[in-house]
Amino acid sequence: MPHSCFADEIAIDFPAVGRVVDGMRHAFLGEAEERDVVAAEVSVSRREAAGGHVVYLSLPVRGTCLTCGGRGESWTEPCTECAGTGASLFNHPVRLALPAGVADGATFRFRLTSPQTGPVRVEVRVAVQSTLV
Repeated sequence: MPHSCFADEIAIDFPAVGRVVDGMRHAFLGEAEERDVVAAEVSVSRREAAGGHVVYLSLPVRGTCLTCGGRGESWTEPCTECAGTGASLFNHPVRLALPAGVADGATFRFRLTSPQTGPVRVEVRVAVQSTLV
């Protein structure tokens, strides 16, 4: 079973290496991790949807803890910043240009990468308000 491959060694010796091994599994075995999708929703008026609009988002993405460098510990003590996980949440700013005529329920899918994280899949759903603003 590919999911359990290296599980004991990671949990015991290197608890923060799990994300790296997940990436290798995906690269070599083609396994996608659904937990790596960041979902968001933006609400726009009918006028903004009709004419096109730029929205600004701040998306929470998980990345390597800057305090412990992803190890999850400092010497023999668990890292206090990440509680021993080796990962932290970062707010990543995103500028999304909605095209003119965007429909209610439209979904935009893309990947983003920042210095603190690896590639993260993002899905943004558009909600068009029913009244003119």
